[in-house]
Amino acid sequence: MSRRYQHTLELLPQIKEMLAKGKTHKEIEYALGLVGDRPVHNLLKRERRKEKRGVSKPRGRKPAKTLQEYKYENKRLKMENELLRDFLLLTERK
Repeated sequence: MSRRYQHTLELLPQIKEMLAKGKTHKEIEYALGLVGDRPVHNLLKRERRKEKRGVSKPRGRKPAKTLQEYKYENKRLKMENELLRDFLLLTERK
């Protein structure tokens, strides 16, 4: 099954040129004989989405932490545990 917008895709350089000249979407649709629900708008939206898709965020594992970062995190968690333990003792819950 072919894509329905393929013929408008061939007109993309012409559409961009007309937009640069200051024509509206309606004027472009009328000049090129395009019919449907906002074909120029949808084509430009598709092209922007394709461009944006080209810049993707990196996937995969996070970079490995250094030994110093692990030691710092371990120290921070021990302090947090001690603080919570003291809080529970003061409130006589444990």
